[in-house]
Amino acid sequence: MAGRFRLACIQVNAGNEIAPNVEAASALIQSAVVDGAQVVSLPECVALLEPDRIALFDKSFEQAGHPALAAFRDLAAKLGIWLHVGSLAVLCGEGRIANRTFLIDPRGSVTATYDKIHMFDVDLTDGEAYQESATYQPGDAAVIAELPWGRAGLTICYDVRFPGLYTHLAETGAEFIGVPSAFTRTTGRAHWHLLLRARAIETGCWVFAAAQCGDHAGGRQTYGHSLIVDPWGEVVADAGEEPGYVIADIDPARVSETRRSVPSLTNVRPYKPAERIKRAAE
Repeated sequence: MAGRFRLACIQVNAGNEIAPNVEAASALIQSAVVDGAQVVSLPECVALLEPDRIALFDKSFEQAGHPALAAFRDLAAKLGIWLHVGSLAVLCGEGRIANRTFLIDPRGSVTATYDKIHMFDVDLTDGEAYQESATYQPGDAAVIAELPWGRAGLTICYDVRFPGLYTHLAETGAEFIGVPSAFTRTTGRAHWHLLLRARAIETGCWVFAAAQCGDHAGGRQTYGHSLIVDPWGEVVADAGEEPGYVIADIDPARVSETRRSVPSLTNVRPYKPAERIKRAAE
């Protein structure tokens, strides 16, 4: 395993047109690289946050012809960095869209992709509701990607509420886990920091979560607070609520150190499942 590296999480307030979103993200990427970032992570829906379903399909592309992916590949090659594109809306046939992460290497090549598995189908307070499964095709495969400094597990936003996925990634070799997100302001205030710190603690992994922030088309509000969390669960960097970025030096050795201190991944023991107790009405 190579030594330390510098990682940045970009925080944006994406609108519903691709070109200005890519331009804004690209400017922040370049600023982070000036500050020494070797790996840059972008939020979920970084190029398009479109609330209207019909408009979303009109503005989405197949992977091979996606203008945002092409722009980010060119930028990664120009800057010589690893670029974690949190997610793009990718047409995948049969009237569905994939919410897809891309990992791009310093040559501009896509080395890994991941499709969001868990769909954000929720009814929150005050009529705020989301039904991602009506538009998006859920992924069906966990993904670990190789970086020069170790292995990275790829997840997206709502996945963070399913700890089994994160334990699986850690048990399969992940030392870092990306959680690019567009967390709602309602759920973010209540759960964001807790969930990300918990996933870091449970897995002994570095967790990096680039996030959307602010007010968006259609009245959606996102929480911001892009985070970098160390394997002990300490928040190393927090971007607050405005567009920008956070940056931190990542020491892969902290993973093995933490797992030796609290070896929960290796202390797992088999057990018989509990029997369900039926109530009288059942």
